[in-house]
Amino acid sequence: MLVRDAMSTVVLTIGPTHTLRQAAALMSTRHVGAAVVLDPDGTGIGILTERDVLNSLGLGQDPDSERAHAHTTTDVVFATPSWTLEDAAQAMTHGGFRHLIVLERGEPVGIVSVRDIIRCWVPVRRQAAQHTPA
Repeated sequence: MLVRDAMSTVVLTIGPTHTLRQAAALMSTRHVGAAVVLDPDGTGIGILTERDVLNSLGLGQDPDSERAHAHTTTDVVFATPSWTLEDAAQAMTHGGFRHLIVLERGEPVGIVSVRDIIRCWVPVRRQAAQHTPA
């Protein structure tokens, strides 16, 4: 199974000057755990996750004044739609993160999360177990 089969094509993009409150509200409204941060004048493409927002709040920072750029991961591992889910899972495990931005021709076309991979693997593994001779 490939990343294109599992990825969400709902890609929330925000700018680096969005506040963490704005980013969190948009993520909540769209039911996503990460936003792609596009900064064409700076670092390019980055990612802001729900964990980044939570860490900021845990430090007592003000979500109305903290900007996305200060909490964005810019050292990002990107996937392509043609990666296998095993490749994506291995990259996530190796890097210690739960989301991969999926790029095609240099543009974000999706996000794949650990949850997306599990959602695809569980039925396949369950079906395989049912057809395995005892």
